[in-house]
Amino acid sequence: MTSTSFSALNLKPELLSNLDTMGFTQMTPIQAQSLPAILQGQDVIGQGKTGSGKTAAFGLGVLSNLNVKRFRVQALVLCPTRELADQVATDIRTLGRAIHNIKVLTLCGGMPMGPQIGSLEHGAHILVGTPGRILDHLSKGRIDLSELNTLVLDEADRMLEMGFQEALDAIIGAAPKQRQTLLFSATYPKAIANIAQSVTHDALMIKVAATHDTSSIQQLFYKLDGTEARDAALETLLLNHQPESAVVFCNTKREVQNVADELHHKGFSVVELHGDMEQRERDQALVQFANKSISILVATDVAARGLDVDNLDAVFNFELSRDPEVHVHRIGRTGRAGSKGLAFSFFSDNEMYRVAQIDEYMDIAISPAVLPAVKAGAEPYQAGMVTIQIDGGKKQKVRPGDILGALTAGGALTADQIGKINLMPMRAYVAVSKKVAKQALQILANGKIKGRQFRARLVK
Repeated sequence: MTSTSFSALNLKPELLSNLDTMGFTQMTPIQAQSLPAILQGQDVIGQGKTGSGKTAAFGLGVLSNLNVKRFRVQALVLCPTRELADQVATDIRTLGRAIHNIKVLTLCGGMPMGPQIGSLEHGAHILVGTPGRILDHLSKGRIDLSELNTLVLDEADRMLEMGFQEALDAIIGAAPKQRQTLLFSATYPKAIANIAQSVTHDALMIKVAATHDTSSIQQLFYKLDGTEARDAALETLLLNHQPESAVVFCNTKREVQNVADELHHKGFSVVELHGDMEQRERDQALVQFANKSISILVATDVAARGLDVDNLDAVFNFELSRDPEVHVHRIGRTGRAGSKGLAFSFFSDNEMYRVAQIDEYMDIAISPAVLPAVKAGAEPYQAGMVTIQIDGGKKQKVRPGDILGALTAGGALTADQIGKINLMPMRAYVAVSKKVAKQALQILANGKIKGRQFRARLVK
């Protein structure tokens, strides 16, 4: 197929018209290579980074394969984290909004089991979830996969890294053998090749280069001995560059905690993100970072998967990734939308081989940089926003417009003093300017949203 236009595909008219209203006319490379095969029912193995358009590729495939009149589970999408599952479910709902009565259900760990059981009893067309929670429901007979026609493994490499191999095997074993399987992965190690071979049949293999142009990113590598030297270098670079939003990547949960503690002790606006955190803590960390209430996120690769943050100023590799592909994925989060990105990487003598791997993989000449002197009088950057939690969310029919309206009614606050609004099933988060935080909290605590009073508090 030579055309990269969505209109050249054999898609349902409703899907095509919706794509047009969304402003999607031309396919990304991974969509152009995979969608014709997906729509013909062929199994596909796709390798592509976050932002390559893979969600729309398998999402359109899932929606095209759907018989809406049959209110049974026809598609299952497995994701490594709740954050990614939520994002995928939202994207599928958006892609399919022109087709009436499609029900997409998200099933993830860290959320109350009761509401999920109730939703399953009412039925769904598409399930999106994490392997552990899906298997939990499946093993208790709450999910029937007998009419499943499409199985999607999204970011399969991360699911294996997180120890989901047994859960995946059990879920795949319960799925009908006659089905379409779509497997997507940012990297393609041997473990993924093995699982791909065992779960797909005559699959089309697609590998798409990173869509992010790393030439817009300035990379600097610093040779440092010991953790103390890395802590000092991180502080120096943060003080000099003053990023509004920066991610610091570490390879282990323990290192994430150590680095975050050190930055907090030095007065930086920082939050950590790793796999041992409760889901509510993870939600709050991601919300605060994305809405600019916190300027620095220290995270493992797995925890940061599915992170949706605009205009990331800098990425720090406190520890080099073990895989050069993951390094490219990390730094590709900065320098987007035409802006110049910054990526700082720390390494020691015994990590020279990793530097050499990145050098060869990216075809760049790497030489150690010299740390700048700390600018006189430099203080840690402090975020200009704070986050308020409201104890009411989607289940209470609260909408972003309701919260914005409550805050701006009477002219006490203006819309430009209010930032991002995030809705969860039972909670909502709103970012407001620090200057009006007390006033905003008072308005929400004493006023009403949709005719009801909800508790509100500042998230520390």
